[in-house]
Amino acid sequence: MIRILFLESFHGGSHRQFAEGLCRHSRFEFDLFTLPMRFWKWRMRGAALHFARKVPDPGIYAAMVVTDLLSLADLKALWGSACPPAILYFHESQLTYPLPASESFDVQFGFTELSSALCASKVLFNSEFHRDLFFERVQALIQMMPDHRPRWVVQELLEKSAVLYPGVELGVEGIEPKKLSKGPPLVVWNHRWEFDKCPEVFFSVMKKLKQKGVEFSLVVLGQNFQAQPKVFLDSKKEFGDQILQFGFVQSRQEYLGWLATGDIVVSCAIQENFGISVVEAIFHGCFPVLPDRLAYPELLNTRLHKMCLYQDEIELESRLEGLLRFPEKISGLQTELVRQVERFSWIRLIQEYDEQIQKLIESEPSGEKLKGT
Repeated sequence: MIRILFLESFHGGSHRQFAEGLCRHSRFEFDLFTLPMRFWKWRMRGAALHFARKVPDPGIYAAMVVTDLLSLADLKALWGSACPPAILYFHESQLTYPLPASESFDVQFGFTELSSALCASKVLFNSEFHRDLFFERVQALIQMMPDHRPRWVVQELLEKSAVLYPGVELGVEGIEPKKLSKGPPLVVWNHRWEFDKCPEVFFSVMKKLKQKGVEFSLVVLGQNFQAQPKVFLDSKKEFGDQILQFGFVQSRQEYLGWLATGDIVVSCAIQENFGISVVEAIFHGCFPVLPDRLAYPELLNTRLHKMCLYQDEIELESRLEGLLRFPEKISGLQTELVRQVERFSWIRLIQEYDEQIQKLIESEPSGEKLKGT
């Protein structure tokens, strides 16, 4: 069996789902080495030093997969000729990630990503949106340099870059369409509790709808990594018994159970390079109400954009009010929406990942890396 190395320096959330999903579904034999999901800045700076000694013998692997919060250039320098050829997968990029008002952009993280991408044999992005924005920002980063600008970098990276959506664990395909909630329609929020998901906008709109007398219940899911943002505490008081679940659930079965109960899933994000949580919710029968930006338009057929995507907060409020007052509008599109996101299941995508790995292995000038077979 050909052995493949996977290094994940930020093992949690979508990073963890992706790493474990790929290792589980691939026809190759993976060894997964990880670090906990915290201190992302220090992961970019120092994870390579950790893995350089943690992996006993990198030379036994035919290929390697790493993700964006790791300096591949540092690792390659430390391992030398023992370093396997690498696929670098960008879940997010510090070049494209929006910053809170209290922070400023650190160009060094941008150059770390640039060096990592140059050292990779293949660079994969999780959406067309992400790839396009990344290269736009790479050109801007190079332009910031006072002289000796390496303009050749853009073309070299373009030639070895591609888009490959992350696989999602969607369970059994072809689920039966569910019936609408017997009580008030159930609105689901299942995103990280951080500024880039704009929870203030979501709760503000729901508060306005409540004041209009629109009936609904809420399920507030998602993970919180720091102190609980004030908007969540205030909203818990504001909506009271309307909130059926508040906070992260440890059990994936319970999480999927809430999605299967929900009627509508809402996002207000200003940063989303794919949207695993939205794909999961749609697959389990939630009607999506999403901003017409970021990677969201890629998730759905253009015919569904007018019904599912909104332009601004005013349209979000109007769209939700119509769906909550007349929830029968939702049921007619449920089957089509489920079919739209089935293509993101690991069952459908794993062959493409294995083909990328196989091409990488075959690109080696010798058969040395195949000694793990």
